[in-house]
Amino acid sequence: MSDQSTEFTRLPEADDEREDPDRATRDEVLEFWQDRFGVPAETFEGYSFWERGAGKLWLYRGRPPSPVDIEGLGMTFLRTRQEHWKPTLEAVQRFGDRASKNVIHLDEDAARAFVAGEDRELDWDGDWGYLVVTHDLAGEAEPAGVGLYVYGELRSQVPKGRRREV
Repeated sequence: MSDQSTEFTRLPEADDEREDPDRATRDEVLEFWQDRFGVPAETFEGYSFWERGAGKLWLYRGRPPSPVDIEGLGMTFLRTRQEHWKPTLEAVQRFGDRASKNVIHLDEDAARAFVAGEDRELDWDGDWGYLVVTHDLAGEAEPAGVGLYVYGELRSQVPKGRRREV
């Protein structure tokens, strides 16, 4: 028998296929990205979603057999099994350009502070919670990462090992 913490299992497609009521389904993941960020479900056609551990979701292009006992499969994508689901930096940088909701655009100074891991007081008239943070790069708005907006402050969610002074 495999160790559950290293074993990847594909998410069930829908609620009627779910054995664990706390486990996310593919339908719920697609609904989350659509409702929270406006990312269309068809964006994820051809991808499969996998869980490793409790609520750590990965995205993989293709469909290997389930379960798979390996160290990594695709990219980290989403944290579930907590009150508020949290997209990963990798997921937002890969798919955040398709977001049409809960996107906050930072000027150059604020973007520099954000990628360095600094929190900033900021006016935002949108929803509180996790946001796609963008900034201009080569004349286009590009996703920089995940921010958490609460109590008038944008909190950088850039992992410590990925923070940069630019």
